Amino acid sequence: MQDEYRTVARAGVHETEVNRSRFLCALAPVATEREAQEFIASVRREHADATHNCWAYVIGADASVQKASDDGEPGGTAGVPMLQMLLRRDMRYVVAVVTRYFGGVKLGAGGLIRAYGGAVGEALDTLGTRTRRRFRLATVTVDHQRAGKLENDLRTGGREVRDVRYGEAVTLEIALPDADVDAFRAWLADATAGTAGFALGGEAYGDA
Repeated sequence: MQDEYRTVARAGVHETEVNRSRFLCALAPVATEREAQEFIASVRREHADATHNCWAYVIGADASVQKASDDGEPGGTAGVPMLQMLLRRDMRYVVAVVTRYFGGVKLGAGGLIRAYGGAVGEALDTLGTRTRRRFRLATVTVDHQRAGKLENDLRTGGREVRDVRYGEAVTLEIALPDADVDAFRAWLADATAGTAGFALGGEAYGDA
């Protein structure tokens, strides 16, 4: 797995105009290819009267899925430059749809490439990006007497506490950078006088 990746901070739309043609770039973070396709379909429905709805998406922290469509524009002038812009910005788990309303002036191949790629770049600048980092999930089990202070210490120390469950003991689910596991294990033993249980789980991505 990649240690980290970048994606768009939030879904949104940014509009630009080139020689009287309107270009509306809709961006969204997506977890799967199906989500990307559903987003594309929703934009198509919203702008069914547009001249073109071109799209591109990148799925996977390692960019394992990359797809793009020119939607009737000359081959390679829309979807590919959109995809290239996403990759140039190291974007992952993201979908972009650029809706074009033709303004009466033909842009030529070079103009289209600049317009579509530029629309994606400007939208990324406007909506912002965020970094997601790989974490190891871990479970800490502690008695009720120590649980409140331990949870407070974890949160004030900047640890991500994902879940707290109360039973015979208290179970806290946390996320740790791989490099911190050994140091955390030692800290936990010290903080709880060796009474806490600690178990490593799988891996997940969270905000850096």
